[in-house]
Amino acid sequence: MQEPQTTRRRALTGVATGAVVGLAGCLGGGDDDNSNGDGDTGDDDADTGGDSDTGDDGDTGDTNDGEAALRVAHLSPDAPNVDVYVDSEDPTLADVPFGEVSDYLNVPAGDREVEITAAGDPDTSVFSGPVTVEADADYTVAAIGELSDDGDQPFEPLVLEDDNSTVDGDSARLRVVHASPDAPAVDVTAAGGEVVLFDGVAYGESGYTELEANDYTVEIRGDTEGNDGEVVADFDVSLNGGTVYTAFAAGYLSPDDGPADTAFDLLIAQDSSA
Repeated sequence: MQEPQTTRRRALTGVATGAVVGLAGCLGGGDDDNSNGDGDTGDDDADTGGDSDTGDDGDTGDTNDGEAALRVAHLSPDAPNVDVYVDSEDPTLADVPFGEVSDYLNVPAGDREVEITAAGDPDTSVFSGPVTVEADADYTVAAIGELSDDGDQPFEPLVLEDDNSTVDGDSARLRVVHASPDAPAVDVTAAGGEVVLFDGVAYGESGYTELEANDYTVEIRGDTEGNDGEVVADFDVSLNGGTVYTAFAAGYLSPDDGPADTAFDLLIAQDSSA
C-alpha cells in the first residue's frame, strides 16, 4: 500500500455543525465502542460511556421512557452528501457532507426507524432500518465504509456510546475512532513515539484515554508490537482541560487507489466541556 507523505495540520475543535431540520430524533443505538486505548499519560476506559439510566417521562410509548442525546458524523469517503430521516418523511439532518459532525439532538429513547439517503434524493437509500437508544445516554452514529462496489469496506452506521462524564480540570478525555477504509490497524502516539495513546486500533474500532491538557503532535503509525511503526501522518492537536474530544481517522491513506479522492485526515470534534 502506498503511504502518503507525512502531513501536519491544525486540528480544530468543533468540526462543522450539521444543519438541523426539525426537532425529532436522529440515528442511535446501544452498541459500545471497542476500546483499544493504551495511554501512558492517563487511564483508558474499557467501554464508551457509562451505564444508561431509564428516564421517567417519555411520551412516545417506546420500550424506554425519557430521552437520549444523539449526533451524526459523515465519515464515508466516497459517499455524497446525505440526508438523515428518523421516524419522519422529512429529513432530520439535511445535506450533511463528508467530515461533518452534527450537534447533539435530544431524541425519544427506544427504537427509532432510521434512513440515510443521498441528499435531495429520497429514492436513493444507502441505509434503512431500526436502531435503539437508551434514556439518559449520549451517542454518536458515524456513517462509515464505502458505497462503491469495489470498496474495501461496506457502508454501514457505526453506533458509539459516548462518555461525556466530568473530566478533571487539568485533564482531557480523548477518543479515537478508526474509520479509514483502506488503512490497516494503527498505533496512535505523541511526543515522537514516547507516549502511546492507543495501541492496535483496527478499522471500525475505537477507545478512550485521559491525558494532561496540553498541545500535542499526534502521530498515526502502522501497528507494530513496539508501537514504533512508520509515521504515515501527524497532526497538531490542542486539548483543553475538563473537555472531551473525539478524533475520527477518516479518508483514504492512498486516495489515488480509492474510488474517491478523499485524503486521510484526523477530524477532531469537541464532545463536551466544563
